Amino acid sequence: MTGDDRAGAAAHDGAAKSLSGSSPQASPPLRRALACPRFTNFTTKELLIFMHQRRRLLAFATVGAFICTAGSTPSVSQAAGSGDGKEKGSYAETHGLTADDVKNINALNESALALGQPGKPPAELSPSASAPSRAPASDDDRVTPPAEPLDRMPDAYRAYGGRATTVVNNYIRKWQQVYSHRDGKKQQMTEEQREKLSYGCVGVTWVNSGPYPTNKLAFAFFDENKYKNDLKNTSPRPGETRAEFEGRIAKDSFDEGKGFKRARDVASIMNKALENAHDEGTYIDHLKTELTNKNDALLHEDSRSNFYSALRNTPSFKERDGGNYDPSKMKAVIYSKHFWSGQDQRGPSDKRKYGDPEAFRPAQGTGLVDMSKDKSIPRSPANPGEGWVNFDYGWFGAQTEADADNTTWTHGDHYHAPNSDLGPMHVHESKFRKWSAGYEDFDRGSYVITFIPKSWNTAPAAVKQGWP
Repeated sequence: MTGDDRAGAAAHDGAAKSLSGSSPQASPPLRRALACPRFTNFTTKELLIFMHQRRRLLAFATVGAFICTAGSTPSVSQAAGSGDGKEKGSYAETHGLTADDVKNINALNESALALGQPGKPPAELSPSASAPSRAPASDDDRVTPPAEPLDRMPDAYRAYGGRATTVVNNYIRKWQQVYSHRDGKKQQMTEEQREKLSYGCVGVTWVNSGPYPTNKLAFAFFDENKYKNDLKNTSPRPGETRAEFEGRIAKDSFDEGKGFKRARDVASIMNKALENAHDEGTYIDHLKTELTNKNDALLHEDSRSNFYSALRNTPSFKERDGGNYDPSKMKAVIYSKHFWSGQDQRGPSDKRKYGDPEAFRPAQGTGLVDMSKDKSIPRSPANPGEGWVNFDYGWFGAQTEADADNTTWTHGDHYHAPNSDLGPMHVHESKFRKWSAGYEDFDRGSYVITFIPKSWNTAPAAVKQGWP
């Protein structure tokens, strides 16, 4: 029996005692959840996690009802039709996080960005990091998940409302089976990769993209006419300040579906240009030819633009086991970042609370978003006790599914801290509508292109063990 199995058995014994009435600490919601017939299908590790998180039971009271009514363990594709794509409340409310949890998550998110970007000193964090959040105390809670056997198949995820969820250890098993392939061969996730993964949402993108991307080639869509019309023809809601009203109208004028489509179209053009281009000059020539044929506004970008320099600035393009300076060995892939617009600490405080209508709008025509002012600063609280997460990353890769609503976005809830009150990291696979809905913490969603070697598998045609 493994350590996980022994721990799970102990948790199961505790659950049995709760059901028999010999454990008076078990709350009524917990007893109802444990009594549910579906609970017998939990893995021992998931049972242990459930028991570990009893302190958040009130926040997650609906979990018991979901488990009991699920009937069977569906795949994420089966669950897609049941979700309306609307997130409710803040990231903290949704995931049952305390103010300290949010503070630690933000600090670890910033640490991951600093560690992941080539040439950037690990100590260089965002200006938003106050002295306490710079302290390494929160990093003491983070744990690197243990290695998983290469031949161990993953358990099926549990899915609900357009999202499938599993523990990080199980994600490692799935990653090894289907996402790890290099030149057609499965790879065991290394300790370095598991260390990256342990950072949460940042880690999921990081472990799939290689050296962490820099968010420079980002796309979005902003409906200028809708914004102007809504400002002119609607009024603030009762109790809504002018700044809050303008921020809300700006947020509603972004269309993440169209932003994602723009990124996919550009990635397609780039991938066509990479074919048979064995040096950067040939790639650029191919790129300009493709843009000319499609009459695309990106053709007129300056030669020093992030658009034309993106491949050159991708670390894996230069590596011997990556592109080795051969563009034909690379492919353009996509990930997404959700973040808050009000990051100007010298500007009006209301914009940091309710959003900056002018910030991070895409260029008309090209759809490019200038991310140079993105410092990963979270939304400022407007009321006592509020705490906002600074960003959320979702990995898309190179999926070929044409219907955006059927695409899958992989992300994590928080860094892996199984021995703390925060608890273990979970990995989500969300359908696009669920992913793009976001949280109150974010009012911008950008879709970013980066490059990885063609030999890396990011979108298998078929996935076993309960996935689409």
